[in-house]
Amino acid sequence: MHALADILLSSQAFFAPKTRTTTMRTAFIAITIYLLAASAAIVKRASVNDVATVGYATLNGGTSGGSGGPTTTVSTLDALTSAVAGTAKKIVLISGTITGNAVVKIGSNTSLIGKSGSALVGVGLRVLNEKNVIIRNVKISKVLASAGDAIGVQASSQVWVDHADLSSDRSHDKDFYDGLLDLTHGITGVTITNSFLRDHWKASLVGHSDSNGAEDTVITVTFANNYWRNLNSRTPSLRFGHAHIYNNLFESNSDGLNTRDGAQMLVQNNVFVNITNAIKSTDGGFAVATGNDFGGATNTAPTGSFTSPPYSAFSLLPVSSVKSTVSGGAGQTLSF
Repeated sequence: MHALADILLSSQAFFAPKTRTTTMRTAFIAITIYLLAASAAIVKRASVNDVATVGYATLNGGTSGGSGGPTTTVSTLDALTSAVAGTAKKIVLISGTITGNAVVKIGSNTSLIGKSGSALVGVGLRVLNEKNVIIRNVKISKVLASAGDAIGVQASSQVWVDHADLSSDRSHDKDFYDGLLDLTHGITGVTITNSFLRDHWKASLVGHSDSNGAEDTVITVTFANNYWRNLNSRTPSLRFGHAHIYNNLFESNSDGLNTRDGAQMLVQNNVFVNITNAIKSTDGGFAVATGNDFGGATNTAPTGSFTSPPYSAFSLLPVSSVKSTVSGGAGQTLSF
């Protein structure tokens, strides 16, 4: 864009009036084409009936959410709470900005989708003892710890979170907010893709307690194509279970991936920028790391045994293209 503008300005100095007019017209056409191409790259069309096609969420019958069910659009907290309740198949669209101090429980067989420009401020989402849930294109910020996590998935299976934008701030105390995306109490079949986690103390806790191994050894989660930026810790922190972490961009975080309590991470083709310790282990976790660009960061985790996921539904980006692809596409960038 800047280069095209420079061409336009310089043309005025070197060409006669008639030629200058033609040159300026050509430059304006070039700028228009550039802007249209950039817009097409940023805004991606999606369907409310999309199903999970990546990672652990594709196993055990897959994750279809409310695909094929009736569609409801909501713009208030009460309407949202009512629309996502129950186990009947349903698609719920969020329109506009909904504010509050609450966490909304989502029932099974639900697709919750944020329309372009929609936002939840102080309002989090919880999937508790449910199955087959899709959360896409939601923007959630500043959910107080007294309410809960921005997104919390507990004791649930077959959950796909895609193109979420989750944030708060780091100007408050670390306990002012809770987690951005916490996955606990034996969750299985969870996939997190194309999401932007930013500006927060405690990003993503997977497995909540050192004493909960009996429940959490079954944990299975995929993190793919996500952007993690300006986070203090838990990027993510994994206890006991298995996590496939690939094509992610980690930038300017105070801590790296933390594998704990016998957890097994498979870490592939990720990029680390301005990170000191990319992967570490506290309390005896493990990681297999291949194809990553650590950017000078260290990997101090013991090598584990998790070398291949139990699914073929994934594609590794060339590590050289991860930064541009993920930073340009993660977050609330879909259009429905």
